[in-house]
Amino acid sequence: MRFSGIIFDFDGVLIDSEYVGNSQIAAFLSSAGHPTTVEQSMAQFMGLADRDFHAAVERWIGGPLPDDFHAARAAEDARVMAEGIDEIRGAIGFVQSLPSPLPKAIASSSSTRWIARHLDHIGLRDIFGGRIFSGKEHVKRGKPAPDLYLHAAQAIGVPIEQCVILEDSPVGATGAVASGAHVIGLCAGMHCGADHAAVLRDIGVHAIAHDFDDVARLIA
Repeated sequence: MRFSGIIFDFDGVLIDSEYVGNSQIAAFLSSAGHPTTVEQSMAQFMGLADRDFHAAVERWIGGPLPDDFHAARAAEDARVMAEGIDEIRGAIGFVQSLPSPLPKAIASSSSTRWIARHLDHIGLRDIFGGRIFSGKEHVKRGKPAPDLYLHAAQAIGVPIEQCVILEDSPVGATGAVASGAHVIGLCAGMHCGADHAAVLRDIGVHAIAHDFDDVARLIA
């Protein structure tokens, strides 16, 4: 392949979690008196974590988080941790098709606990081993800063310029492009609307893939 290492975002790239999570956020905010569609939730919050996510919700609703916001989010997280979230179509086969010696890692805004649980669910945990990196745990500045990608590239021993990154969210793509890697914008999940590719192109991704067959062609 054209690259010496590959770095994956996780939510919306390997598992189809972005639509699931933003559906819950939209339903909760709407029930709390802040009408929000799933599409609006994805546009405002996708790819953000912790303080950045909470600040974005407060900006959207024009005030502090509702009292039961954290409890509702915790209940949703517990539900999906118990049930598991399925792959983005073709993700498992693509990862399994990569040469075993090829350095590979995950760089995600989610916690390593979340990532590991769902890697177990889709059967890819052994392929990544300990090369799972979280913007919450491994760097001071998470996405959209490039720090997490740079950390992952260093950890797998590949210069960032020789890595390809798969990203689906505008927040993640912004940091990936800033890192200096070759970035493929993946528009394969349920959360990717008709204009998603255009948004990622405007950020500066080098190519767009609509499925993992596209990814395979782009990195060959």
